Amino acid sequence: MRKIAVTGIGIVAPSGIGKRQFWANIKAGRSFVKKITRFDAQDYPSHIAGQIDDLDAYTHVSERLLKKMDAFSHMALIASEMALQDAGLEIQKEDPNLVGIFLGNAIGGWLYAETELRDLYREGREGVSPYMASAWFPAAPQGQVSIYYGIKGFSKTVVSDRASSLMALGYAGKTLGKDKLNLILAGGMEAPVTPYALLCCNTYGCLSKNNDNPQSAYRPFDKKRDGFVIGEGAGIVTLENIERAKARNANIQAVISGYGTTCDGKDRINPETDGRELARAIQMALDDAQVLPEKIDYISLDGLACDDWDLGEVSAIKQVFGDKAKTIPASCPKSMFGNLLGASGAVDMITTVLSMEHNLVPPTINLDEPANNGLNFIKKEAKEHKINKALVISRGRGGINSALVIEKGVR
Repeated sequence: MRKIAVTGIGIVAPSGIGKRQFWANIKAGRSFVKKITRFDAQDYPSHIAGQIDDLDAYTHVSERLLKKMDAFSHMALIASEMALQDAGLEIQKEDPNLVGIFLGNAIGGWLYAETELRDLYREGREGVSPYMASAWFPAAPQGQVSIYYGIKGFSKTVVSDRASSLMALGYAGKTLGKDKLNLILAGGMEAPVTPYALLCCNTYGCLSKNNDNPQSAYRPFDKKRDGFVIGEGAGIVTLENIERAKARNANIQAVISGYGTTCDGKDRINPETDGRELARAIQMALDDAQVLPEKIDYISLDGLACDDWDLGEVSAIKQVFGDKAKTIPASCPKSMFGNLLGASGAVDMITTVLSMEHNLVPPTINLDEPANNGLNFIKKEAKEHKINKALVISRGRGGINSALVIEKGVR
C-alpha cells in the first residue's frame, strides 16, 4: 500500500472534545461511563453509556442547520472542522472535485428518527419534519459534510457494524494511493444513546448490566466481564498522499501503511472463536504495509468484553505473532468511554496516533484478572513505551474483521 499521511485529527468523545482534552483524560485512565441521563432508561437491562453532554459548546453549526440533522451528523461536522484546522487546511482553496469523504457508522441517526416517528404517531403526517428522510439514514453525515464544505469528489459511506469506520479509513487510504483524490476526510460517527437504539443494543444481548457500578462495567478480557458499554462520538482525520503532505510542509502525525479485511462467514451475528479469519486480516494488513509481525510495537484491541469475541481476538493475535504476542503491549482504551459502535475503529486509530506521539500506551481499565492469557495487556495505568509501528483491530457482527497498520509520523 502506498503510504498515506494523517495530517489532522478531530475527536468528539465522552472522554473529551478535541485531541488535547481527549488525550489528557485517556492517559490519566479516567472512566467516562455513567448512568444515562438524556432520557429515562431505568427499565432497560443496561442503562449506562459513554454520553456527551456539552456538544453545543463546541459547535460552529447554525441553529437553523442543526434543525435539519441528527446528532451523529452534528458530531461529524464538529470533528471535520477540528481535523481541517489541525491540518492547517483551508478547504476553500482545494479543488472540490479532488476532495472526498469516507465515513462509517453502524445504525444511522435514530434520535431524529425516533422524534419524528413519535410525532407521526401523535399528529399524523403533518407533524413530521420534511428533513426526516435525509436526517436519519447512514449516509447523512457524508452528505452534510459535503454540503457544508462544498466537497464534490468521490466519497463513500461504509456500514459494516462496529468495523465501519476502520474500513472507511482503509478504503480511503487505498483510494488516495491510486491518485483519485488529493485529500480525504475519513473516519466515523455514532449517536446510539437514544431510547430505540439502546433497546436494539440491549436486544443484541452483549451489553454490560453492571448498572450500579458504571465506571467499572466495561471490562474487556477480564474474568468478570459481562459485555460492553455503548458510547457516542466521532473521530475524523484528514488524509493526504505523503508526497503532497511533505510538499506543503504539513505536520504528518502518522502514516497509514497497510490494511486488511476478511469475514468469518460463520454466522450472521457471532464470530468464529478460533480467530482464523481475523488472523488472516491482520496478516493481510502487515503484508500490505511490508511490516514483519515482530516490528509492531503496540496493538490496539477491539475488546468487546464478550466471551467469544475476546477469545477469538486473542487467538488471532497469537496465531500471527507467536511468542512475540507475550511481549507486545496491547490495550483497549475504549474501556474508559464506551464502544462507539461504527465510530469505534476511527477513535481507536486516533488514540493510537496520540499514543505514538507521546510514546505512551493507554491502559485497559477494569482489567484485574485476564480471562484470556497470552497477551501483554497494559492494565489500569498508562505505560511509557516507544511506538513506531502499531496495529489497530476492529470487528463487527457477522464476523467482519478489519485491521490497519499505522506508523509514526515524520516532521
